[in-house]
Amino acid sequence: MRILLIGEYSRFHNSLKEGLQKLQHDVTLVGRADSFKNFPIDISLEATFFQKKIPNLFRQLLFRMSTIDIASLEIAYRFYKHRKSFRDYDAVQLINEFPIATTPFIERKLLKYIFKHNKNVYLSSCGDDFYYLNYILNAELPYHILTPYVKNKNARKSYKYSLQYLSKSHEKLHHFVVENVKGIIPANFDYDMAYRKHPKALPLVPFPINVELLKFKPLVYKGKVNIFHGVNKVNYLKKGNDLIDEALKIIAEKYPNQVEVKTAYSLPYNEYIKTYEEAHIIMDQLYGYDQGYNALEAMAKGKVVFSGAETAFQEFYKLDKTVVINATPNVDDLVEKLSNLIENPDELLQIGKNARAFIEDFHEYESVAKQYVERWL
Repeated sequence: MRILLIGEYSRFHNSLKEGLQKLQHDVTLVGRADSFKNFPIDISLEATFFQKKIPNLFRQLLFRMSTIDIASLEIAYRFYKHRKSFRDYDAVQLINEFPIATTPFIERKLLKYIFKHNKNVYLSSCGDDFYYLNYILNAELPYHILTPYVKNKNARKSYKYSLQYLSKSHEKLHHFVVENVKGIIPANFDYDMAYRKHPKALPLVPFPINVELLKFKPLVYKGKVNIFHGVNKVNYLKKGNDLIDEALKIIAEKYPNQVEVKTAYSLPYNEYIKTYEEAHIIMDQLYGYDQGYNALEAMAKGKVVFSGAETAFQEFYKLDKTVVINATPNVDDLVEKLSNLIENPDELLQIGKNARAFIEDFHEYESVAKQYVERWL
């Protein structure tokens, strides 16, 4: 099959591409590098001209005056420059309903071309979108990624990127995309909850993880537990980093000779995965019900990850062992769970082994790629 993947977050489409190539498919990945993360892209649509010093100053000034990002025009130009490379694929997958991240108006124009020239286009439910955010705001969930905003509207600035999906222009884009795709594939349990009753929803396919690139390294305890907290400043409140910071401060004071805490901010992907190499515990996020991509990659390497893992997630995968620590937006709960692992290092080492086994069972990139092909056919 000739397959086109549009958009990239957290290396999801790169790993899917690698799995599909193992199955002898011809795969092209088009999109942008996702800010500082700088993921590999076959056909880049990044606005390089407006990243230069003088053009960027003009871009920033215009944006402050009008909220118009002129770089979207350069991205559109790059799309149309390569447009003949986006035709006649056997399957196309959008990573999100806003996969190129221009403006809703421009995005509709670009995606209209994709829909016109490809019959089998599918949408991955991955990250924020109009439908998902409306679901979590109206469902009776104990918490979700917008909880800090719901509790304190003064946090609106920190949620600017997420809240844009609730605008009228994004609602129009959402309906346009959903109308034209053949199916919607949730990428983890959080999105499966939201889309389960949607008429175009297909069964969940887990995130693919390239287990060959992420070698398993059994944890070794030498009297001190290393905790790593990687922070994306843009998502600071959304991921619960404020509460994690508070909990880690308490832990560092409680166990001054048994713990080493390392925090890093907005690292490029390759630097990020190297930075936590010696860590036992990875602090990921507090408001999810499943693990995000960074958490899964850390689990593949045998780390003990604090992330989403509520009862519904455990029941979905029929788990009888702890593979990830359920991290809730509660400082006392975080401190209690961290303390238990610090005081019981044998349990820590076993969870690391369980985590790798879980990734191999459910997220191995070639088997996940097969599931995507089955959905697309």
